Amino acid sequence: MTTILKLSAVISLSLAINACSPAAAPQHETSVADGTVTNGVVTYSATDFYEPSPGRSGGTLRVSAASDAGSFDVHALSNGNIQWMGRILYDCLVYQDEQGNISPWLARSWDISEDGKTYTFHLRDDVTFSDGEKFNAQALQTNLEHMRDPATKSPLAAAYIAPYLGGKVIDDYTFEAHLREPYTPFLDVLAQSWLSMISPKQIREAPKTIAEHPIGSGPFLLQSYTRDQGAVFIKRPGYNWAPPVTRHKGEAYLDRIELSYVPEAMIRFTALESGQSDFALDAPAQNAAAIRANPNLVMRSRIRKGNPSRSMTFNVEQPPFDDVRVRRAVAKAIDREGLAWISGFGEYIAKADFLAANTRFYQPNNDALAYDVKVANALLDDAGWTGRDAQGYRTKDGQRLKATLLSYDNPAFPASVSVAIQADLKKVGFEMPIEMLPLTRVTEKRYAGKFQALAGGYWHTNTPDGLFVLYHSQAISTDKIIGQNVGRFRDAELDRVLSAARQSRDPVELQALYGEAQKRLTETVPAVPSVESQVLTAYGRQVQGVIFDTSHNVPFFTSIWLDRGQP
Repeated sequence: MTTILKLSAVISLSLAINACSPAAAPQHETSVADGTVTNGVVTYSATDFYEPSPGRSGGTLRVSAASDAGSFDVHALSNGNIQWMGRILYDCLVYQDEQGNISPWLARSWDISEDGKTYTFHLRDDVTFSDGEKFNAQALQTNLEHMRDPATKSPLAAAYIAPYLGGKVIDDYTFEAHLREPYTPFLDVLAQSWLSMISPKQIREAPKTIAEHPIGSGPFLLQSYTRDQGAVFIKRPGYNWAPPVTRHKGEAYLDRIELSYVPEAMIRFTALESGQSDFALDAPAQNAAAIRANPNLVMRSRIRKGNPSRSMTFNVEQPPFDDVRVRRAVAKAIDREGLAWISGFGEYIAKADFLAANTRFYQPNNDALAYDVKVANALLDDAGWTGRDAQGYRTKDGQRLKATLLSYDNPAFPASVSVAIQADLKKVGFEMPIEMLPLTRVTEKRYAGKFQALAGGYWHTNTPDGLFVLYHSQAISTDKIIGQNVGRFRDAELDRVLSAARQSRDPVELQALYGEAQKRLTETVPAVPSVESQVLTAYGRQVQGVIFDTSHNVPFFTSIWLDRGQP
């Protein structure tokens, strides 16, 4: 498949845009990775999101990634790979622009009813899937139904369109979507790769084949796939409907993308350094300095929108984390700057609040849960954990202050991070043993609520409604939905604010509502934010035309071209 496979083989992954700055005194700007920080809010240059000029056609791009998603059925996955893989094979109904506003893609335009419950989409009439099927109103309806079909077992797409009741085909290229209630993030989520359009014929006639033989309308076709080894994508002839925001016209420039799944970080780095690979989707943080020092390589570091990474999520239905004072104490006792260095080797940005710094309506509040051992100790004293046993751990009513951290082998959250958390908590008299289990067992316990604290985790989305997805009581799993509020957190005030935000289209009101929500989360502490969820990519200087997807902040391969010195 590619030369990287001779070294080893087995992928994973994974934003950015203008955000609203809070009212403040003078503006203070600093740089952070690829972006600019102004009063805590991260923005990126608009030129990062569109082609400055046409590229050169031809060539094969050799790409590495850390692990395999195991399927190409974007509707059935929540895997981070879909963020970039979906843009290779599929198209979406709409796209975000450079400022995070919704712009056209397969839908030319849309109308929203006064009550916010009916969306009328006016579709392009020149789009086809690679099996010859036309993209039209019926195709859109088929895709929406597939996303929410229980048989799809969707952990993400179905939740994102949960308010969708059904639709009506008005004519071949006009579709009317009916929602149960006003749902302002509806258009935003439809711009994400997990909600891409799949061939309606494949959905109807052979849905199980989507996993390994996907049929999309995107700029590339899947030519071959070997699980845990790699995939080959080839240019789709006649493609001519890239998002207008990207300013790309016509077919993709590359003839071919050879993707290798390489779990070993050092092999991904050495393959890139030696020229055996052109592009590393999961650039190793530990080699970032070496990549930057190499004149033949380019290093890019960008923040995903939505929710930052978490060091742990609490099960608030089990002691000791049913006491908010204990949750706050744990959050204050964890040295996030230390965690950022352990996991990111100086590349990751420490985080103590609940929205990514480039998300619309983000309002910085990193002080509320900032590292402070003195305050952590005072909170535990106040919670009644004032005794000490022979090992120095706190006690109350003869019981040691103790909770188990459930984890699994996860490159994005290495075991050393859990050990560092354990050491930090020991300093305030809290014992936290670590239970490492296979991912399948962790997932089982996670959704059943059979844990005290869950290690790691991120949930990326391109809207501040990610707070609803993780922390609203309606997002708790039931026998009917796969919810992401795994800590079973319930807070009536937070529910009220996040529900109101879903129904508002007024930016001023949304700024206020999401500000309340972020403040409330730092007060109630259902989880401990640790670092921004960052995308690290690296590539050789021969790789040109690298722009970034506006929803996911991952490379947009349609615009990439190769300059290998040929005329």
